[in-house]
Amino acid sequence: MRKCFIISLFISTFLTQISFAQTDIRDSLITTGIDQIYSIKFKLSESTFQTLKNNFPSDLSSTFFLTMIDWWRILLNTTNEKYDDGFLIKLNNIIEKCDSILDKEPNNVDVLFFKGGAIGFRGRLRALRHSWLKAADDGRLALPIIQKVTSLDPNNYDAIFGLGIYNYYASILPDKYPILKPFMLFMPSTDKDEGIRQVKLTAEKGKYAKYEANYFLMLIYFLDENKPFESYKYASLLAKKFPDNPVFEKWKGRIASKVGNSLTASEIFKNVLLKGQNKMMGYDDDITIREALYYIADQYWRTNKIDSSKILFEKCVDYSKKIDSDKGEGFYVNALIYLGMIQDVKNNRKAAIEYYKKVLDMDNYKQSHELAEKYLETPFKK
Repeated sequence: MRKCFIISLFISTFLTQISFAQTDIRDSLITTGIDQIYSIKFKLSESTFQTLKNNFPSDLSSTFFLTMIDWWRILLNTTNEKYDDGFLIKLNNIIEKCDSILDKEPNNVDVLFFKGGAIGFRGRLRALRHSWLKAADDGRLALPIIQKVTSLDPNNYDAIFGLGIYNYYASILPDKYPILKPFMLFMPSTDKDEGIRQVKLTAEKGKYAKYEANYFLMLIYFLDENKPFESYKYASLLAKKFPDNPVFEKWKGRIASKVGNSLTASEIFKNVLLKGQNKMMGYDDDITIREALYYIADQYWRTNKIDSSKILFEKCVDYSKKIDSDKGEGFYVNALIYLGMIQDVKNNRKAAIEYYKKVLDMDNYKQSHELAEKYLETPFKK
């Protein structure tokens, strides 16, 4: 009898060890694949998640995270919509697979998490494309799923991230986009401070979503809370962890410029420009190169390297002509204003006037028309 007990205990312990080992392998493959996505090593990430799929064929995590590669392809150049349809198809397939499992296992936490995550990412794409009502509806659909995950697994800090995103953006977006206000009347009340607290909790303790949470904190503090110094902490963390991620690197440069550190911004964008010249993924598109030229030219202007500044602002305008319409956007309009100011400094009044007139032919960007009119009337003096 004792012998049977010992054998039974040994088998139980052995099987438990196998289960823990499998969990460790699974988690290691997922975290490795996620890091590879953020490092813009998409082929390596695809290989890692394919290995995960081969080892755990019934696990939806491989399908979910393979789809996230498409999301990051979209983020590398948000003006390019060629990946949108494929991304949405994959997300809808994940939702359908989750539903078929949940019909039999309604409390399967992992499957609930992936369904909520897929709906959430669909909402993020729709928000990116300014389809606000559809994005809000996805938020409505995802919220009870994520709430169920956190009720079944209160220490699931990745799911808490979803609650934080809802709490924060459902609090602030109706004021920015009044079209959402009637829709939000039927949604649970929210607290943006609680949302930030929840996102921070994921950034500190999350298993799979911690870097995504850091990314959102960077955006929240910069774009919505007007706390650029706080935002810069998260941008620096992300850029240090993933030095070849152009999204993180460019945000760090932009925020550095915003907080008044134009030298750091210039150095960051010199690195961005070099990577673009070396054809690194995500760095070699016209939009990224145009932005890098602008911030480097801006630093030259601030340090009285007028000729160098002029050359780079002219290149910035050349790229802008390929990217923008004649209405112009921020970098295009600002570069023209700077070129007009440079011509005034160089006493080339006729050339300066041409630049200011060109600005007035474009849509007003912040104070662009006011500045152009001011310098048409009185030449700029540095």
